[in-house]
Amino acid sequence: MPTLQLPRHNLTIGGADLCVIAGLNVLEDEGLALEVAGHLKSVTEALGLPFVFKASFDKANRSSLDSYRGPGLDPGLRMLTAVKAKHDLPIASDIHEPGQAERASEVIDVLQIPAFLCRQTDLIVSAAKAAKASDGWLHVKKGQFLAPLDCGNIVAKARDAIGEDRVVLCERGVSFGYNNLVVDMLGIEQMRGLGCPVTIDATHSVQLPGADPRTGGKSTGGRRNGVATIACAAVAAGVDGVFLEFHPDPDKALCDGPSCLPLSSAEALLAKLKAFHRVARQ
Repeated sequence: MPTLQLPRHNLTIGGADLCVIAGLNVLEDEGLALEVAGHLKSVTEALGLPFVFKASFDKANRSSLDSYRGPGLDPGLRMLTAVKAKHDLPIASDIHEPGQAERASEVIDVLQIPAFLCRQTDLIVSAAKAAKASDGWLHVKKGQFLAPLDCGNIVAKARDAIGEDRVVLCERGVSFGYNNLVVDMLGIEQMRGLGCPVTIDATHSVQLPGADPRTGGKSTGGRRNGVATIACAAVAAGVDGVFLEFHPDPDKALCDGPSCLPLSSAEALLAKLKAFHRVARQ
C-alpha cells in the first residue's frame, strides 16, 4: 500500500498512524474556523494523530438555492490562509471546477473532489496536476452511485495525467433507495486494493439526502448519532484515515448540521478511533 506524504507538514497517510481530516462542513466566518482548527489541533497533537484541517469555501452541490454555500473562492482562501498562518496546519477543501484547481492549490494542501463530481474527467485531471505542482494530495469522494472498484477509473485518470500516485479515495456511502445511504465495509479493502490510501467520511455517510424535515426537503437530513458507529466500523475494516465534521453548536451550523458532531466530542471519539486503529493494524 502506497504511503503518501505532505513534506511541508511532515504528515503521512497510509502509514502506522490514523490520519485525521476534520473540521467544518463549510466556512462560516474566520473566527469560527480559527476556533475549530485550534481545538482539533490541540486534541490531535495530544493523541499523536496526523491532522489536516478541513473547511469548504463553497458547497456548490446544495439541495436548494436557499441553502448556504459558503463565502466563495477568494474570501474562503483568505480565511484558510489565516488558519494556516495561526495554527500551521495543512488544509483540505473542495473544488468544483477545473479552473479552481491551480488557484486553490496555492493555499490548499489536499484538494477534495465532491462525490457528485468524481467522474468529471477535466476536474480530476486539473486537480491531480495542481496537487502534483504543490506537492499535495487529491482526496476523491466515491460517488453515491459507484461500486468500490469503479474508483479504479478515477485513479487511472489521475495517474495517467501526472505519472505518479497522489490520490486518496474516500468512502462516504452508497444510495440505498430514496433519501438513504449505506456503507459497505467490504468496499474499503477493495478500494485499498487499487493502490490508494482510503478514508471514511463518517459524517456524510449518515446523511439522509433531501430529507431534512425542518426545511421540507430543501436540505439534507442526517443521523448524527451514527457517525461514531460508522467511523469505528471503518477503522476496524482497515481505513487509513477518518473524515469528520464538527461544530461548536451543530444545530446552528449553516450547512449539514444534522450530520455534524459537537466539537466537544472530538477528543473522546478520536481517542477511541486511535485505539481501534491500533488493534486493527496488529
